[in-house]
Amino acid sequence: MTIIAAFPHGKRDRSALHLAAFIARSYGEDLRIVSVVPEAGRGSIPSGSDLQFAAWAKKRSRQAVCEAEAAAAQICPDLTTEAVAVENRSRAKGLLAEAAAHRATMIVLGSGTEGTRGRIRVSSTSDRLLHSSPVPVALAPKGFVAPERLTRVTCSFRPDLEARAVLAATAEFAHATCGRLRIATFGVSGRTVPPESVEEESVRRALVAELKAAQAEAIDGLDETEHGEGSAGEYIAEAVGIGKDWKAALAAIEWEPGELLVIGSSSEGRRSRVFLGTNAARIIRHSPVPVLVTP
Repeated sequence: MTIIAAFPHGKRDRSALHLAAFIARSYGEDLRIVSVVPEAGRGSIPSGSDLQFAAWAKKRSRQAVCEAEAAAAQICPDLTTEAVAVENRSRAKGLLAEAAAHRATMIVLGSGTEGTRGRIRVSSTSDRLLHSSPVPVALAPKGFVAPERLTRVTCSFRPDLEARAVLAATAEFAHATCGRLRIATFGVSGRTVPPESVEEESVRRALVAELKAAQAEAIDGLDETEHGEGSAGEYIAEAVGIGKDWKAALAAIEWEPGELLVIGSSSEGRRSRVFLGTNAARIIRHSPVPVLVTP
């Protein structure tokens, strides 16, 4: 199986490759580094400008591959990688085609050079993939430079049946990578929890107890193979973050440098596709760690 890493040739952003290598190294998978270049025209009788554009596109493809190979040699020389350039008028469509052709387990994107360092910026390409991809989409914060391996996987959990399916998939992923899983629920005043749960300590304690009980029940429902009971050192932690806004809610719990946050897509989309809901989008924007969005 293969992980697709989007490579923005001609730009300084290497966050996607850092994150893809980070996951591949922990998961034991190969990396396919994909640069999408403009597609040449397909007229029946190519004109001079068409031929010039085709020549330019081929040159751009060669440059993109050379650039990606150099970056891979620096960032992940220990991994099996292949750098390719594909022609497509849409960067998102080009990445999706590569993912389908190579049975990819996920597509990994960066945050570009704009926005706030250490936070995820959703570009037009990542927005398209976050509403249409049949495979999980991983997003790296701006300037992300990964430690060697994953240290913990956190599942963003809400107490409903669909979230339990996401938890099961996250537990399987954690078991296959780092062996450490955490289940976290986030509450935002006036949006997902009553305002008094933030303002009044007694109400807050009661809400936290209620949410942790739901988490414990979900953990008990996991099969042993999913959360690795009996595996040495493996343990499922629980956390609840409550705040006046999403930034405060995510900041209310601690995070590790080698952590990955997993979010399930919205039930509004097709079951076989990622479809990002409003709350998930806000969590992504304020996450201090890379995020994996799964169908």
